Amino acid sequence: MAELTMAGVAAHFGRDVERTLAKLPGILDQARERGVDLLVLPDATLGGYLHDLYHPADSDDGLPPAVDLDGPEVKAVADLAGDMVVCFGFAERVRDDGAEARYNTAVCVSGGEILGIHRKVHLPLGESEAYRAGDRFAAFDTPVGRLGMLIDFDKTFPEASRALALGGAEIIACLNAWPASVTDRSDRMRNDRQAHLFDLYDCARAAENQLFLVSSNQTGVLGGLRFLGQAKVVDPAGEILAKTWAKGGLAVATADVSGDVARARRSLDHLAQRVEGAYAPPQPA
Repeated sequence: MAELTMAGVAAHFGRDVERTLAKLPGILDQARERGVDLLVLPDATLGGYLHDLYHPADSDDGLPPAVDLDGPEVKAVADLAGDMVVCFGFAERVRDDGAEARYNTAVCVSGGEILGIHRKVHLPLGESEAYRAGDRFAAFDTPVGRLGMLIDFDKTFPEASRALALGGAEIIACLNAWPASVTDRSDRMRNDRQAHLFDLYDCARAAENQLFLVSSNQTGVLGGLRFLGQAKVVDPAGEILAKTWAKGGLAVATADVSGDVARARRSLDHLAQRVEGAYAPPQPA
């Protein structure tokens, strides 16, 4: 595929899974009308995100509803995707030796099938009260090329996206439920510290790995959290090609992904020019 059209979604998704499943066809139809090949929906598309970052289980609405990876809810979105590649997030229910646990999970689907999954590895603040941590980052093949996925706080750690790039990913889908600062609130979103970091991480991860990054996010308010939006598509130079700002909508951009990645790495290839031996931690004296 020479040219690929990518879109990050900024939208509000709450606790009502059935309402979300009724809402998604309209979003996917809008993306199809714009020729989108890869659509990245937010973290916690099904069931919404936590309502409190410190003690999520104690919030009035409790934890998001958990669903099975092989359950009807995930299958419904996979069928809706048709020939589009769609990434979305949800609270995944798993059973381990008779006990039930949950992960904050991203899944990539197309044509009724699951192409890849990612379980959030880095759990900030009280997320560990709600989710078990994943333990790996892995790229996988899709009809739109080799792809990797991150879930919001994962992108704070350069090693996460570097692992995906070393695994051959030319696109990273970063699914977010990223709120405005809860400790240093600003009257204007553009002045919010977390809004700045959200964009900074997206651009840095794309530029340092010389690949495309498609970033989605929740919007609106859930519990005590106000979400930033700011869905975007970033190119291998770290330039934002399209962005929604704080409003809901699609950030859509078209590019020759493989060609642009190859051009970015032609003279300064960050992956090939690493000096691995220099990165070892110092030995104790």
